[in-house]
Amino acid sequence: MRLRRRDLLGGLAASAVLPAMSAPARGTGADAELVRLLDSEAPPAELLARLERLDPAALSPVRRLDLLTVRAALAIDVVLARLMPGGAAASPYRLPPSVEPSLSLHPEGARAYRLLLERQLGGVIDPEMAHRRMTLEAARLTRRAGVLMRGHGLRRGSVAERFAALFAEPRWHYPDSDAGRDRAVADMNRRLDAARPRLAALVGPVPGECLDVRARRMSRADEAAGRSGYRELPGPGRAGAYYVDLKDIARRPSWSLASVVDHELLPGHMVQGPIEAVAGPHPLRLAYLPAFSEGWAVHAEALMAADGAYRAEPLAELGHIHWLLFRLARGLADTGIHHRGWSLARARDEVEAVQGVPVYFAAFEPDIERIGRDPGLRAAEALTWLELSAAAQRSPGGPRQFHQRMLRDGRRPLRLLRESGA
Repeated sequence: MRLRRRDLLGGLAASAVLPAMSAPARGTGADAELVRLLDSEAPPAELLARLERLDPAALSPVRRLDLLTVRAALAIDVVLARLMPGGAAASPYRLPPSVEPSLSLHPEGARAYRLLLERQLGGVIDPEMAHRRMTLEAARLTRRAGVLMRGHGLRRGSVAERFAALFAEPRWHYPDSDAGRDRAVADMNRRLDAARPRLAALVGPVPGECLDVRARRMSRADEAAGRSGYRELPGPGRAGAYYVDLKDIARRPSWSLASVVDHELLPGHMVQGPIEAVAGPHPLRLAYLPAFSEGWAVHAEALMAADGAYRAEPLAELGHIHWLLFRLARGLADTGIHHRGWSLARARDEVEAVQGVPVYFAAFEPDIERIGRDPGLRAAEALTWLELSAAAQRSPGGPRQFHQRMLRDGRRPLRLLRESGA
């Protein structure tokens, strides 16, 4: 089955290096048969019929996850193709292009959206309940932000308006110079050095290469070209790095970068990504669970905050909250447009009312337009974070054991997280 590169890498940074993604299958003969089928170009319905004949118990843990993920997702693709014919047949099935910005306007849109969310999460979820859940979490975080802002002397206006005022204060800006950019990266690496000792308690033991990572400044040529931030994942004998975009450094106040370290480096992408690369899940599993990588990284931000990373640093905590509100606002725009029937204009207003100011890489209008074109993804990212956090807390062995089990074989469907605790 031929995959377009954008589908195959859904949910991962396009520049992330995953050397083990195409590693040959190891394990049982059943493993090899599964990989042969997943690599084939059989139509979805035909591939599904062949996969249904395979016994999950005969497979290694990694290939069992491949089978269970792809089989359930293909069953959804078959229904989506029937509900909304004319889309891209390559897996995952992509809906046909439409002049309408909302699935809610399509006769079969409500069912299609529910199925898309289910496919991208790997578990059944009601869009209305999802919208309410994200709304409640955004309200909780907004209340916490208000408390922190009052302690900082900011008492007038909505929380969103006060965020906009905080972002605009020049005293929190790095100088727009080489020295200012070098200082920003040095500050990020100090945060990273403080994060390393926390990993064992929060996540458990991780491969040594996960710790061999740094924040780095882009080359001047990349900065001048406006290149977005990107990752190079670590591997045996190769250090990892996150190259931070600081071209428009005045839009990145110092207190907004602490949570970026947690998300992009440790315990975020530089833990989940390398472990997954070694496990070697089939590319179809990656493509069918596009929200998992971002969901893990947002969960990592929340882990650090809960562990006291921002204790006595109210501005850094506000930066962390703003990032979480951004994820929730995106998710609410997704369910708002495609489930509740919001216009793009209303979605833009709702997002601004939550965030106050856009994050560095996602201006309001183009981000809302992307959400209109790609239903389900941003809601799935926010919901993956919330589900991971909830599953970690209810796991009988505690969050640390949950994280070890959950990371070991690569991303997994939501229903398996719910059924097994990992």
